[in-house]
Amino acid sequence: MSGYSLGIDFGTTNTVLALADANGPARLVTFPAPEGELFAFRSCLSFHAPAEAPQDRQIAAGPWAIDAYVEDPAETRFIQSFKSFAAQESFTETQILGRRYRFEDLLSTFLLKVRDYAGGALSGLPDRVIVGRPVTFVGGSPKESLALERYEIAFQRMGVREVLYAYEPVGAAFFFARALKEDATVLVGDFGGGTSDFSIIRFERHGGEMRAIPLGRAGVGVAGDAFDYRIIDSLVSPELGKGSSYESFGKVLPIPNRYYAAFARWDQLAMMRASRDMREIRKLVREAVEPEKITRLVETLDENYGYRLYRAVSKLKETLSTEAMAEFRFEAGSIRIVRDVARAQFEGWIAPELAKIEVAVDQALADAGLPAGGIDRVFLTGGSSLVPAVRAIFHRRFESGRIETGAELESIASGLALMARERDLSQWTARSGT
Repeated sequence: MSGYSLGIDFGTTNTVLALADANGPARLVTFPAPEGELFAFRSCLSFHAPAEAPQDRQIAAGPWAIDAYVEDPAETRFIQSFKSFAAQESFTETQILGRRYRFEDLLSTFLLKVRDYAGGALSGLPDRVIVGRPVTFVGGSPKESLALERYEIAFQRMGVREVLYAYEPVGAAFFFARALKEDATVLVGDFGGGTSDFSIIRFERHGGEMRAIPLGRAGVGVAGDAFDYRIIDSLVSPELGKGSSYESFGKVLPIPNRYYAAFARWDQLAMMRASRDMREIRKLVREAVEPEKITRLVETLDENYGYRLYRAVSKLKETLSTEAMAEFRFEAGSIRIVRDVARAQFEGWIAPELAKIEVAVDQALADAGLPAGGIDRVFLTGGSSLVPAVRAIFHRRFESGRIETGAELESIASGLALMARERDLSQWTARSGT
């Protein structure tokens, strides 16, 4: 693979890889998955150990992990959205089937599986590897240096000698710039599962070559997963006991809200079964005023229904992106929650996140020292860019003719691979620790 560059978009929901040589477009790495060839590889892992042979541990990633979980959810530990705690000092390790896994262990396990599933496409080492990173990592008080240190360890285990890091929306900007016919100042909005990131870049042609000048950036640690949580908090958690009460020593007390905070992060939900909170929840079944609701919570966690819930939430969001009304349907085991949801309801639920995204857009403009009128083109990418209320943020600031969207899954990885052609990468990329 000598002579190629590799761009890696390790996302909260999906991971995409792209290769590029000295000329021509980038090409996506594809995977021969069970349901057909794909390039968007789900960022998830499964750990399976049959009860009759616990030493026979099997690890899978992406669609293979999903299949393993669906086939045997009771005996499979399924983890998704684990990128969300990359920058969290509070996360040190998790126990999986009797073994300790740090974040870098989870990421390196995932990356090595990605390489295996890709087959010959990643059989050699590229000349350059550029990995996307969010402008702002998700979580309270995220520690950027810790996240990049963990990334570095994981990618070294993959066999990569030198890794460069670039902001994810900058990668998307390079992808978008290939279609520009004239000089332009471009604002790129990248909406992932965990973060919403914005970069403003000036693209100019000099001597037949496109020159890119970074002007400003901003980001916020909310995006698609935060939208998911608002749906769950409004539709599902009340049916699992949130807002209800229990009796203790003759007093009626509220069920602790912290039991439902795990639904804000898919990664935490998978890890809750072994927590102290889980022991307390089981006890609450006997003390709850509405024990049937707490029983549903125990079943959801014990039977690892997180992925089924994720699918139900994703379907609702997708439908509400094109329809004014949609049905939410979550059915698993003895649990059945079916509700009609209006788009206006959903937009009301996510209003706090929309406000934070709006502030970040204005911060990017301020960082670049530009008014909204100074932006020639706006490129929106990532799954949540399809949410009408998100798009409305930009239509309130920019003329509709300047706004484009597309390549929701491929733009960042492809742009990172194309970026590697730049003669001087110092203004676009950084190494871990710099």
